[in-house]
Amino acid sequence: MAEITAALVKELRETTGLGMMECKKALVDTNGDLKAAEDLLRVKSGAKANKAAGRVAAEGVIGAYLGADGKSASLVEINCETDFVAKNSDFLEFAAALAQLVAERNPADVAALSALPLGDATVEAKRQALVQKIGENLSIRRFHRVHTAAKLARYLHGVKIGVLVEFEGDDEVGKDLAMHIAFARPQFLSRDQVAPEAVARERDVLVARAKESGKPANIAEKMVEGGLNKFLGEITLLGQTYIKDDKLTVEKMLAARKATLLSYRFFVVGEGIEKKSSDFAAEVAAQAKAAAG
Repeated sequence: MAEITAALVKELRETTGLGMMECKKALVDTNGDLKAAEDLLRVKSGAKANKAAGRVAAEGVIGAYLGADGKSASLVEINCETDFVAKNSDFLEFAAALAQLVAERNPADVAALSALPLGDATVEAKRQALVQKIGENLSIRRFHRVHTAAKLARYLHGVKIGVLVEFEGDDEVGKDLAMHIAFARPQFLSRDQVAPEAVARERDVLVARAKESGKPANIAEKMVEGGLNKFLGEITLLGQTYIKDDKLTVEKMLAARKATLLSYRFFVVGEGIEKKSSDFAAEVAAQAKAAAG
């Protein structure tokens, strides 16, 4: 059998990014053939990735990209299992690269994005390689792309919230809007976008509350209308109190600065994903049992 030297193991580790023992075993299994060992690990990488795919990935990062011409921009959400991995430099670089790819290539969906080339492989191959290297399930959840003749602004709050704003006006307006959206997370742009059913449901609650108060009918009616206006103001971007000046709504701020908001979109990592609670001690014990058996 060929000698499995430390240098050989080190070279395979640098090529694959995997652990020392995994690399050493692959070299033993292939009689020291570096290329064959690399291929063997790639095969195992696929198996490991498929196994990891069953685990919930509710942490992650938002990748954001704004083209040099300022006319195309994108957001991408990439999920992982733990917040620790969300800080991994390879993971962050992958998210940034995908955001640029979305903006430049305009894929139709996640499947189309996964099939696009990224460097010397496809996006999916890069994802699988990261799963093998990091040891967690990683998934491309969603993306959003904007191309416009107007202006675009992007904002990342850490790596957990990403915002894109399409607007007309000075550049500072776009930045201010994006920051406001990241903070206030409006559900709708304006009142006319709120479903009539949602308004009716809120009105019913307010009417019942007004009746409980025992106030005269004319006062109760004003309480309902006031409560409804407050509700709509809180969930619509244009109606929200502007974070930099509590005497203005966003709509009034835009009017004062002669600016127009055309559209916006924001992603929050893990939003809507059901996270499974787990017993860490039991999880470790199960992993030890699986490794022994």
